[in-house]
Amino acid sequence: MGVLIHVFVGLHIIGIASLLGGFLTQMKAMSAGTARFNPAMLHGALTMLVTGAVLVGLNQADGNTVDHLKIGVKMALLVVILGLVYVKRDEEKAEKGPFALVGALTTANIFIAVLWT
Repeated sequence: MGVLIHVFVGLHIIGIASLLGGFLTQMKAMSAGTARFNPAMLHGALTMLVTGAVLVGLNQADGNTVDHLKIGVKMALLVVILGLVYVKRDEEKAEKGPFALVGALTTANIFIAVLWT
């Protein structure tokens, strides 16, 4: 079970790398007002959602303690991120506010994962 959990942690990290990488590659375009939500951001957010849910289930099945409040906060942030990226994905240009919010919430999600013990 431990190996399976580690595989899904790796997939979760790949998802967050895709989401954050998609955001970071658009930073220069954001300052110019031409940024857009790219498919990597959507797929990264979806990957994070699916692998995160699987990780919670696997950890509970393995008898590990799961902090439900932490998971709830992380999922709430991810739902907001996913909603913004999904709704705005076909627009030619993304407004600076929602685009910056996705980057800020993604960064907050990372720090919650690492610092909340």
